[in-house]
Amino acid sequence: MDFQRLILVVTFLLSLGLVWEGWQKYQHPELVIAQNTPVSTSDIPTSSLKTASTLAVPTVSTAPVGGTVLHVKTDTLDVEINTLGGDIQRLSLLQHPDGQDKTQPFTLFKKGAGTHNYSAQSGLLGEGMPNHNTVFTADKTDYVLTGDTQQVRLVAPVKNGVQATKVLTFHKGSYLIDVTYELQNQGTNALNTSAYFQLIRDGETPAGGTKMVPTYTGAAVYTDKEKFQKVDFSTMDKGKVEYPKEGTDGWIGMLQHYFVAAWLPKDKTQHEFFTRKLDSGLYSVGVVLPVAAIAAGQKGTITVPLYAGPAQSTLDKIAPGLGLTVDYGWLTIIAAPMFMVMTFLHGIVHNWGVAIILLTVMIKLLFFPLSAASYRSMAKMRVVAPKLEKLKQQYGDDREKLNRAMMDMYKTEKINPLGGCLPMLIQIPVFIGLYWSILESVEMRYAPFFGWIHDLSTADPYYILPLIMGASMILQGRLNPTPPDPLQAKMMQIMPVVFSVVFFFFPAGLVLYSVVNNALSIAQQWYITRGLEAEGLAANH
Repeated sequence: MDFQRLILVVTFLLSLGLVWEGWQKYQHPELVIAQNTPVSTSDIPTSSLKTASTLAVPTVSTAPVGGTVLHVKTDTLDVEINTLGGDIQRLSLLQHPDGQDKTQPFTLFKKGAGTHNYSAQSGLLGEGMPNHNTVFTADKTDYVLTGDTQQVRLVAPVKNGVQATKVLTFHKGSYLIDVTYELQNQGTNALNTSAYFQLIRDGETPAGGTKMVPTYTGAAVYTDKEKFQKVDFSTMDKGKVEYPKEGTDGWIGMLQHYFVAAWLPKDKTQHEFFTRKLDSGLYSVGVVLPVAAIAAGQKGTITVPLYAGPAQSTLDKIAPGLGLTVDYGWLTIIAAPMFMVMTFLHGIVHNWGVAIILLTVMIKLLFFPLSAASYRSMAKMRVVAPKLEKLKQQYGDDREKLNRAMMDMYKTEKINPLGGCLPMLIQIPVFIGLYWSILESVEMRYAPFFGWIHDLSTADPYYILPLIMGASMILQGRLNPTPPDPLQAKMMQIMPVVFSVVFFFFPAGLVLYSVVNNALSIAQQWYITRGLEAEGLAANH
């Protein structure tokens, strides 16, 4: 039996199976089951923090009065803010096209009847304190960033001697929005309150994706102690989640393919994270922070930045662990460096497709000695193929004698039938790592190559690259010896067809890698086979 060819088949199937498994699973760690938490009937969070535990939390018995929509435009964001609560009810990313209409910017936040619901809310806890059901007033309705920052100041009605102003600060070239509450205590007693900052979202997967590649959509929490944890919507439905709720570090947010929104409390600030299922079919994740006590006649502030933009590995510069929102799965240790190399190459050639080709060449050179051993073994197996056929005819159905004779021949010819398998196994993680680096990197979104390839992160629209890859597999198979086992031979004939069909749904960037890798493998295999023939091995047999 041709053991090496059998291992090759198993290797390819294992590689395909691992990638397929990645499609079918959300890449997140298991969460420890905690006590059951009932579904919340109020969209205003409560808190167990000492400074907030005695505060009365208002509930909404009737629909609040609608507010006025304010429009804010920066070089990166196009935002709508409702004076009802100061909610960010629409947020579009001007530098990222929509997933279905490239002429329009991608909209991350959107709120309204009959549409995808996703918004950012905040407020203060306590009787009479302004929350996201309070109607604020603003001095104008349109804001355009002309300098480095642009503020939107929303003033709440004075209640219980407290003057509260909500300030949203936008920054040039940034997806960060600083949300601040300025409080002036005009009463006679000290003011103790807490502020909450939350994201409200439905559980729908964003439009424009493909069900063949179900990437993660849901909540995420990061702390120094427990690191990065995902909390999916089904877990929130059951109210069975476990993560560090109170602490002085970390962030909490919502993830979807390519994009993230997260509240980033300042480090060393006492806070409490929460995740909740609301009875309206929405989900709430956020953070509650105590406001330092404000004496009578004094002022106080509290600020929490909101990041709403593309998920990128460089986000660790903004907050520790925020770069982990680019989820390369369990092969991050391989995928992340590969993407760094691709990014470097892209900075030189300014084309992600060309960068993938150059990366493939580099990987091929790195594995050249190992691949050479594999192809040399295959070439020798091809040379002795006539002898194998004679042995098969000689021993007929006596499998034990046939195998013993084959082992003796391999020993005489100095052939290790398994010698070329290790290089193939080593390259499986490279293939899967590249798959996730292409699938999860927002830089690949709408990245063109040339001609008909306008987006390397999605499938080839005309299936040309998968067909080329299938043809290259057929050509590569003809360079190898025909397996003596008819079943193996049949599998090798079917594999190019199977892989071509499966690769119809793979990102074009990954198929491009496979095509280039196959082309280089064919060239390397032809070169080695020709060298062996020049050494006279073929003549000796």
